[in-house]
Amino acid sequence: MNQYISKKKAFVLLEDGTIFHGKSIGLDGTAYGELCFNTGMTGYQEIFTDPSYNGQLMVMTNAHIGNYGANFKEVESDSIKIAGLICKNFSYNFSRHRESISLYDFLSSNNIVSISDVDTRALVSYIRDNGAMNAVITTEPIKSIDKIKAKLLKTPSMNGLELASKVSTEKPYYFGNEKAKYRIAVLDLGVKRNILNNLSERDAYLKIFPHNSKFEDIKKWNPDAYFISNGPGDPEPLLNAINLTKRILESKKPLFGICLGHQVIALANGIKTYKMHNGHRGINHPVINLKTGKGEITSQNHGFAIDKSDTKKNKNIEITHMHLNDETIAGIKIKDKKCFSVQFHPEASAGPHDSSYLFDEFIELINN
Repeated sequence: MNQYISKKKAFVLLEDGTIFHGKSIGLDGTAYGELCFNTGMTGYQEIFTDPSYNGQLMVMTNAHIGNYGANFKEVESDSIKIAGLICKNFSYNFSRHRESISLYDFLSSNNIVSISDVDTRALVSYIRDNGAMNAVITTEPIKSIDKIKAKLLKTPSMNGLELASKVSTEKPYYFGNEKAKYRIAVLDLGVKRNILNNLSERDAYLKIFPHNSKFEDIKKWNPDAYFISNGPGDPEPLLNAINLTKRILESKKPLFGICLGHQVIALANGIKTYKMHNGHRGINHPVINLKTGKGEITSQNHGFAIDKSDTKKNKNIEITHMHLNDETIAGIKIKDKKCFSVQFHPEASAGPHDSSYLFDEFIELINN
């Protein structure tokens, strides 16, 4: 441990009044948000910079965080998006072959409140049993708990909360080779950089549009296909994105959606969404591909899902993927359109890559 860093006492306070004690890693303060956990053993830097985690307090289940530092090339956005970090053991020192900085310096540069020495096994078990809920992490003295709890109870619930506007680009921008074979319009609800990389690597030139873009403005660019990205928050308040999706479907051009984009496509087809008990967040979620019969290990990050009953009733929807742990719907296809979507991340970094073929299938739709 860095001998110059003083570790203050800190604690996690859940909205139901439960307290877990820990220590500051040296980045003091107070942070509020929905408490969630990720079971990934690697890829913490990609997790912290994923826009889908905007406004959430992240509990890492891996006992050791920070041991391989941070590298500015391995980010999913331009800044850390989590509201705060909770872990068991935090490594100030790191060992890695690439040019890196310490995770402490990376978190510090983004002013992210972070606490360690928390019994994360007990905390995760509590969330798993009682469901996701708002919480606060703080280095304030315990005597301030009444004031902190009063503010916590005023923190908005993730249910009904629109967050895509907080992370979407404000102006359109381009990504990839202008001379590429395909032109794909991306609706940015919180897009991850590795999604753009995967599309660009398949000879696609991308134009990324803000969350509140109008169909007419996107259509002027004359794209070969459309993509709706991942992102944070509840999908139901995204009325512009839902209506835009309906217009895209009417155009009969190929459409692919991931995570929040998957939920928006479902809502555009009359399928309701709901908030899950504690969501899926990790890089080892088993999914069955119902078309091939093969199992796929996937990366997932979502607290909402599409309604199974609504999906089965819709005769124009084919269920393509199912989550093997809880049988939630993990992928759909619109039968009379060139449109499909998945609830997991085929671009996963640091992996797994079992589902990267979905980008190839999207390109095949454009070719056909």
